[in-house]
Amino acid sequence: MNTSAPKAPAPSRRGLMISAGVAAAVLIGIALDTTVVSIGSEADVRQQAFSPDSYGQAEFPRIQAFVKDKAVDAATLAAAVLDDKNAAAEQYGTPASTGAIMFVTLTGTAGEAKSGVYTLAVQGVPDDITVRVQTGPAINGTDLRDAPGDIEFGAFKNQIEYQDAGSGINRAMKAAVLDGIDTANLTGRTLQVTGAFRLINPKNWMITPVEVTVQ
Repeated sequence: MNTSAPKAPAPSRRGLMISAGVAAAVLIGIALDTTVVSIGSEADVRQQAFSPDSYGQAEFPRIQAFVKDKAVDAATLAAAVLDDKNAAAEQYGTPASTGAIMFVTLTGTAGEAKSGVYTLAVQGVPDDITVRVQTGPAINGTDLRDAPGDIEFGAFKNQIEYQDAGSGINRAMKAAVLDGIDTANLTGRTLQVTGAFRLINPKNWMITPVEVTVQ
C-alpha cells in the first residue's frame, strides 16, 4: 500500500505569469510613490529636522543689519513714545501681536546688573523712562525674531518650532555680539548699544542688542 502524500500539482505557466505580473505591479506602485531626494537639495533640507541654531546663524546677520538701519537715537525715540505711543510705533517700529518692535541706538552708563540685565543712564532720555539692556547668559524674548516683520508662524511646523527659531536667533546674537565682552563687569562703564525692544510700556525699555561697544 502506497502511504506517501500526494504531490502538489506544479504551478501552471499561466499561474507563474500572473504572479510575476502582480509582483511587477507592486514594484511599479512603490516606485511611483517614492520621491528621490538628492543630498543637499532644497527637498533634502526640508526633510531634515529643524535646527534652531542653524536657523539663527543664517538669519541673525540680516536682522542685525535691519535693526542698525532702522535704529533711532534714544532721545528722539523717548520724546516720541511719551508724546504718542501709537504714533511712535507706526513711525519707527515693526508691528507685532504684543507691542511693536522698536529700534534704538544710544550711549549710556551701565548701572548695577541683575541677572545679566543692566540699567542704562542715557543722556537726553527722561528719568521716568527705565532703559535696560540684556547681556546674558540667557537672552530672553523674541524681539529679534519679530524685528523684520517677515518671520511668520506659518513658515514653521508648530508653535514650538516658531519659539525655538527666536531662541536660535538670540543665541546667534550672543555668540556674535556678547561673547567677546566681559558682561559680568560692565557697571560704571560707558556702552554704545544698538538694539530692539518691544513697546508695551513707553517708560520701560528692555533692549536686546545687536551691537555693543564698551568704552
